[in-house]
Parts: sequence; C-alpha cells; structure tokens
Amino acid sequence: MTEIEMLGLALGEFAGIDKDAFARSYPFWQKKEYKKGEFYNEYKNVCKHLGFILDGVFRTYYTDEETAEEKNVFFFSKNQMVVSYKSFVTQTPCNYYTESMTESTILYIHINQLNQLYRESHQWERFGRLVAETAFNFAMTRAEHFMFMSPEERYLELIQKHPDIFNNVPLYHIASYLGIQGPSLSRIRKRMSER
Repeated sequence: MTEIEMLGLALGEFAGIDKDAFARSYPFWQKKEYKKGEFYNEYKNVCKHLGFILDGVFRTYYTDEETAEEKNVFFFSKNQMVVSYKSFVTQTPCNYYTESMTESTILYIHINQLNQLYRESHQWERFGRLVAETAFNFAMTRAEHFMFMSPEERYLELIQKHPDIFNNVPLYHIASYLGIQGPSLSRIRKRMSER
C-alpha cells in the first residue's frame, strides 16, 4: 500500500471521506521528514499544517515557568494525525511545542488548502468539524484522566493508543505524560509484567 493510500484509508475511517473526495486533496499533500528533536510546531507560532504520521513519534509539551521542567501533554504516533489542535482550528498562537521524538515522516496539508476543500466538499467540511471536535475531546479527556483515572489506568490507555511508545520514547518523558515520577512508572511496569 502506498503512503497516500494509507492516508486515504485513515481519513475514510476517521471522517467517511470516499475515494472521489479524497482525490480532490491529492495535489495538496506534501511529505516531510523530521530528525529527532526537530519541531513540528513551536510555542507562540500559529499551527498552519495538519500532519498524518507515516512513521515516528511526536510529543506535545510545555515548559513550567517556575521549575523550567518540561511537561508532556500529548503523544502522536504512526497512523495518527499530528497537529496543535487549538492553534490549528482557531489560527491563534500555540501554547505548546510539538517535537519529533524519533526520526519521523509525515504527509501534511496547509490550512488554506483544507479551507478550500471545506468549501468544495461536504465530506471535507465534515472532516473539519471532526478535527475541531477531536481537539475538544483531546483536551477534555486529558483533564478527566487526571481527575478520574489512576496512574496505572492512564498507563494502560497510553499503551493501547501508542503500542510502540516504550521502544521510541525515554521513560522520563512517559512518566511526565502520566503525571508521575520515574520510580512510580517502574513500579507500574513491574506490576503489569507480573500479571
């Protein structure tokens, strides 16, 4: 399966975009490769692109002003979209950094080209609505996880969403995402392996 076919399949599953509607977008998608540590989007920049990850892992984080500690908020991995959702949807400066954790490859589309597709196609318009809803759901789900789920439950969900994450991301980044310290993560992993 070609990369563009993989993307078409993913967008079909996400938003019901059929082959004809997807074909409208062919000329707009561009491929980009990232080195480890390279930024997809930076703090205070407006996110202008929506990316589809062919390979690799990205993290979204902010820096705590008091402690200067980096706090991981989201991970994005293979066959997922990478985007600073709020910044992209509202076209306002981003509060986070999004950085490639590995050598990564994406296909991406510019906001202006997406807006053109929204005007031309109801299926793409629906896609735009779903991207906005996803942004809201991401934020709410993340907040609710910290209110209602134990670190162990958050860990299990992370593995479900990003099965290869432990092969690609240092443990201290995963601990930061889960809101726990490294030793706590080690204990959780030990308990899980014993089950």
